[in-house]
Amino acid sequence: MGAVTSMNTAKVANARKDFALFDAQPELAFLDTAASAQKPKQVLAAIEDCYAQHYANIHRGVYKLSQEATMAYEGARKTVAEFINADEREIIFTRNATESINLVASTWGRQNLKAGDVVLLSELEHHANIVPWHMLRDELGIELRIIPMTDEGGITLDAFKSVLDDKVKLLAITHMSNALGTCPPVAEMVKLCKAKGITTLVDGCQAVIHNIVDVKALGCDFFVFSGHKLYGPTGIGVLFGRYDLLEAMPPYQGGGDMIRTVTFDKVTYVPAPGKFEAGTPHIAGAVGLAAAIDYLNSYGRENIFAYEDELYAYATEQLQSIEGLTLYGTDVSRKAVLSFAVDGIHPHDMGTILDQYGVCVRAGHHCAQPLMKRLGVPATTRASVGIYNNKADVDRLVKAINKAKELFHG
Repeated sequence: MGAVTSMNTAKVANARKDFALFDAQPELAFLDTAASAQKPKQVLAAIEDCYAQHYANIHRGVYKLSQEATMAYEGARKTVAEFINADEREIIFTRNATESINLVASTWGRQNLKAGDVVLLSELEHHANIVPWHMLRDELGIELRIIPMTDEGGITLDAFKSVLDDKVKLLAITHMSNALGTCPPVAEMVKLCKAKGITTLVDGCQAVIHNIVDVKALGCDFFVFSGHKLYGPTGIGVLFGRYDLLEAMPPYQGGGDMIRTVTFDKVTYVPAPGKFEAGTPHIAGAVGLAAAIDYLNSYGRENIFAYEDELYAYATEQLQSIEGLTLYGTDVSRKAVLSFAVDGIHPHDMGTILDQYGVCVRAGHHCAQPLMKRLGVPATTRASVGIYNNKADVDRLVKAINKAKELFHG
């Protein structure tokens, strides 16, 4: 990719024009990208074109329209593979990252884990990377062990090493916390695991938006993310798995298109990724996800990151200047996410008041209740930035927070 320049980041600053939402509501400050991103017109156009001009079921049709749809779907797989530097055979389309993790737990987990084995998680994890392992613990008797975080919301290698032993069979770790924006030293953790023969799964839902992801360089065995956080449609997710692992894993679901032969006595399956994609998939979702990746690439991802980092620094400075506001998660690795609370105002009340001033934020536990318990709070208000945000959005957020303070405290 090309070098970052002020001219290129200035182009990113105009990306707001690509989103129809802001044509209709130009003053809206949408600061909830960590939950789900808005969709650019280019993605909406690709989805509409798929349904209006090129739709048919895939893989099975001999007619031209079906072949075109198949090419678009498999072309999307190629786009995703290039996006994270993987082999096309290692990309499985799912409904979302949650399903991707459940797929690994239900197939690889049941096949490879037994009572007494340890799955290593961190205090930063989203429920999607906790609950499936709880379910497997109830079924198999495995142990869940937790990597403690620092008071600043970070994960250190020393903390990781302190809970690493020969009983650990899987590390399932977030690449970037959805609640705090913290980025653990995942590459170093994966390297240590590989040296011990420990399998690794990385939840990349947030990181894939704000970092370049290279799964070969990272060295992880599994990597998951969702399309809807990446400016793509809902209902489409990705599981990357090392091909040798995928080939050894049993199917996740049974049905059409994942079989080679079926009799009433025996079933044989096609190779990965096909054996994990039973039934008619979300064809337009895959096409829309590919369009979202093409959209981001058109701006140059380093340019997007540089623009977002500058905006994030400005937002951090502005929020820290508000009296009575506590910012949670101050580790130096954090990106894009600002989780906070204001004295005397419940986060849900804050979120409701901010909405009155055209500011969209998330309020609650952010599907990270163990993390909230560690922080000693029931919930936080979370603002998160994306490609369409600007300093005016931050200023609107700050003004609305001060209005909330006036309402509660006079």
